[in-house]
Amino acid sequence: MRNELKTIYDFTGKTIMVADDLRINFLLFNAIMEGTHARLIWAKNGHEAIEICHGQEFIDLILMDLEMPGMNGLDATREIKKIRREIPVIAQTAFEAYFNEEEILHAGCSQVISKPLMPEILLDTVSKYLIK
Repeated sequence: MRNELKTIYDFTGKTIMVADDLRINFLLFNAIMEGTHARLIWAKNGHEAIEICHGQEFIDLILMDLEMPGMNGLDATREIKKIRREIPVIAQTAFEAYFNEEEILHAGCSQVISKPLMPEILLDTVSKYLIK
């Protein structure tokens, strides 16, 4: 039997906002982040993500779905960056064909990850922005 080393992620004291219109995706993020001690909050659309960022100083990172009804993730990111420029925003999408990476980064996202989510990639990416 082979010994595998598993990275342990500790995001104690960190709050991550998941902006995604699908509850099942929020639950998936919650399951992946279980054991990291991060606090996850859910914004069900772009407008709600902006509202949460107004006056909420405790958000350390945003996982932003790009395809949401009402206001897409790129428009929400642009608005959030006007009020909270320092928050890293990680774009997540299953529709890479509709967006190009340059457009996503230009909107203010720090990085793009693809759905379906790979837990190791998500955790490594979040770690890059939360642990300095």
